Amino acid sequence: MLRSRRRPIRTCLGCGQTRPKLDMVRIVRSPEGEVVVDTSRGAKRNGRGAYVDPRSECIAALRASRRLSRELEVEIPEAVYDELSSIAAQRGATPSR
Repeated sequence: MLRSRRRPIRTCLGCGQTRPKLDMVRIVRSPEGEVVVDTSRGAKRNGRGAYVDPRSECIAALRASRRLSRELEVEIPEAVYDELSSIAAQRGATPSR
């Protein structure tokens, strides 16, 4: 009998809901202190990471709460939020709940 593999689950910093890891976007603070959006699906970038659901509501909540800055312990550049917004637009950003 084949067992189904468990899919990793992560919590969105914007809305606090849990979702499969592959449905989320990872933001990384590298060991050098640079903050980037990790778009690689398999081989992830090194550094401290945080996950957000790629929906415009989650990204807006994340920006307003400044929670990402606290989690990654560094100031987040506006370019990161802009890149997250463009990813949300590309993925259709419709509520999936």
